[in-house]
Amino acid sequence: MEVHHFFFVPFREQPIYSTRAHVFQIDPNTKKNWVPTSKHAVTVSYFYDSTRNVYRIISLDGSKAIINSTITPNMSFTKTSQKFGQWADSRANTVYGLGFSSEHHLAKFADKFAEYKEAARLAKEKSLEKMEMASSPSQESPADIHSPLTPPVTADLCRVNGTGDDVTLSDASPNSELQSDLSPTTPSLAHSPTTNKHWEAELAALKSNNAKLTAALLESTANVKQWKQQLAAYQEEAERLHKRVSELESQSSQANVIKSQKTELNQTIEQLEATLKAKEEEMERLREEVENAKQLQSQKELLEQKLEATDSRNKELEEQLADVEQRLEASQVEQENFRKSLKTLLEILDGKIFELTELRDNLAKLIEDS
Repeated sequence: MEVHHFFFVPFREQPIYSTRAHVFQIDPNTKKNWVPTSKHAVTVSYFYDSTRNVYRIISLDGSKAIINSTITPNMSFTKTSQKFGQWADSRANTVYGLGFSSEHHLAKFADKFAEYKEAARLAKEKSLEKMEMASSPSQESPADIHSPLTPPVTADLCRVNGTGDDVTLSDASPNSELQSDLSPTTPSLAHSPTTNKHWEAELAALKSNNAKLTAALLESTANVKQWKQQLAAYQEEAERLHKRVSELESQSSQANVIKSQKTELNQTIEQLEATLKAKEEEMERLREEVENAKQLQSQKELLEQKLEATDSRNKELEEQLADVEQRLEASQVEQENFRKSLKTLLEILDGKIFELTELRDNLAKLIEDS
């Protein structure tokens, strides 16, 4: 199985859309069976390279790139089932397959594929147009500069763009332009010091503009070389695609076998999706259990804190209870002593009352006898 590795250039290639799916590749030996390249669903992203105006599909499984496919106008994304789609990459000489968790994700990925494929087609056409324009630049005559007060290069002649706009330069040098402007029809101005300074300033400006235009021409030449290389790469890609079409046409006789294998593959995919769904449900249940365990752990810690506070409170209450018991015991002893003293007093009082009763009886008898 061919696996391509790549390196990202910072701030040049950025992800513009991402989703998750199971990744498959066609078996390179049989060209019939699907071989999974990821054990579980991984992130599949569209990347856009603003420098080269290129769209790519990239997916990583850990540190290994399992998808690295550049989108071209000749590619097509095919939905083979409600949750499975595939596309052929002639550069990688393989066919990629993606199994999604829902039909909605598959439809969204297919829409993005069509959108970026169209963008790639427009970018290619624009690049070819710019290459044609650069291959036949227009010629401007020095007579186009009518006056030294007029800027030597117009806005249309100074269009320089890294994306491929044409650059047109005049063959005349700044000195020839200045000499054409200093014609014999203006002899009075040639003898004026102010006019001479003005012409010197104009000459310096023309030299500066000429240097800028020369640099722009060199840059345009480099861009033309790059466009030629891209055109050669596009031609090679077209040849590979033609060969691929021929191979597919030769394999059309095996359509019935492919159809049966496709049915078996769809059934296998459905079984895998059902297994995946069950695994996801189990994972969700385990997540809930872990979450509940965390909650129980936090409750346990809270209860332990409350228990420690209760134990310290119980110790305080036990100390207070022991103090109260001591006080109660002392109070009981005091009450017992008081009861004994009171009983003694009652006995003494009873004796006194008895004596008073006898005294009263004696007094009564004395009164009666008298």
